[in-house]
Amino acid sequence: MIDIFAMNHWSWLILGLALLALELVAPFTFFLWLGVSALVTALVLFVVPDMSWQGQFILFSVLSIASIVVSRRFFFKAQLPSELPNLNRRAQQYVGRVFTLIEPISNGYGKISVDDSQWRVRGPKLAEGAQVRVIAAEGSVFEVEAVSQP
Repeated sequence: MIDIFAMNHWSWLILGLALLALELVAPFTFFLWLGVSALVTALVLFVVPDMSWQGQFILFSVLSIASIVVSRRFFFKAQLPSELPNLNRRAQQYVGRVFTLIEPISNGYGKISVDDSQWRVRGPKLAEGAQVRVIAAEGSVFEVEAVSQP
């Protein structure tokens, strides 16, 4: 009778390489550890070729779970505080800075010019040319307060 679950070290090697290739397409660092586990299983089968298919799958399962748990514990530790916490949060970089209104704040909204772009602002009613300080950023809208009136 043919055992459909029978795998040799070549099968595990091919499976491991396929999982590593899948990691290149779907980079979640999940398939990486499954692929490494399959490669280790292939290595064990190369040394111990008469292992039952149940033993092979148990070995692969244990190695997979262990490698994923270890990788989550050591590679995904809490991130250290960055020296540049607002690096990819452009709007947050402007909090605390003072700008001049290019459109008056009426009905709660106006505009300021920041470098080479214009930003919508929300705050108290102020005239064009007033100095405002950015106190918060929500998406692409700044919350501002008056600094001085022209």
